[in-house]
Amino acid sequence: MNRRTMPVTAALAATAALLLTACGSGDDGKSKGNDKIAGAGQGADKPKKSAEPSGAPAEDKPDGVDVTLPKDMDLVFDWDKPGNKNEAAAMDDAANFFRAIYRGVDKRTAKDAAVTAYSTGEGLHYAKTQIDSWIDGGWTATGTLRHYQAATRSTTNGNSVEVAFCADASKFYGKEIKTKKILKTKNSIADFDYYKIVMVKYPTGKGLWQASKVFVETKAEKCQ
Repeated sequence: MNRRTMPVTAALAATAALLLTACGSGDDGKSKGNDKIAGAGQGADKPKKSAEPSGAPAEDKPDGVDVTLPKDMDLVFDWDKPGNKNEAAAMDDAANFFRAIYRGVDKRTAKDAAVTAYSTGEGLHYAKTQIDSWIDGGWTATGTLRHYQAATRSTTNGNSVEVAFCADASKFYGKEIKTKKILKTKNSIADFDYYKIVMVKYPTGKGLWQASKVFVETKAEKCQ
């Protein structure tokens, strides 16, 4: 484990309410929830080779929103898009939701346009909670955060898509803003989290999907 656990300022009723990439440390993960996600273990095997780092999509401004990140903050998405058009679009914007959160961490604000573009309801509350926690702690992030083993499924009407995946934060670190010190701890199972993001189609926006709920399983053995 190479990052120190960042505390969370508020709990979310429907989620484990922990930092998006919270990792274990000497406090034995006391700041993290332990909710387990039903039906976990979907998706393909963990890829052996990482994809190219992707701080933002090929377009710097998908949906007209800037989701670029600093060069030292790489979010990698090792997953193949599903054949279903809606599920593929929801998967793209689930990645943008993560980019938006870390853009907020970098910009030191939970009010960045990307955050409100790619999240709504409990998803928006989750994003703001995570960003504010990093800001309050005086941290930013650096390194590579990898997402993989993705699976999707849709509701019958196609207006809601669940995007489930693993995240590996073993090469993603907290960094103190004032001192520039990178916070590292020993690698452990706490580096691995399993997410289920419920994406909903934006009513008036063509092709835009927003994260409405976030479920997290920490210390996810299935992701090792």
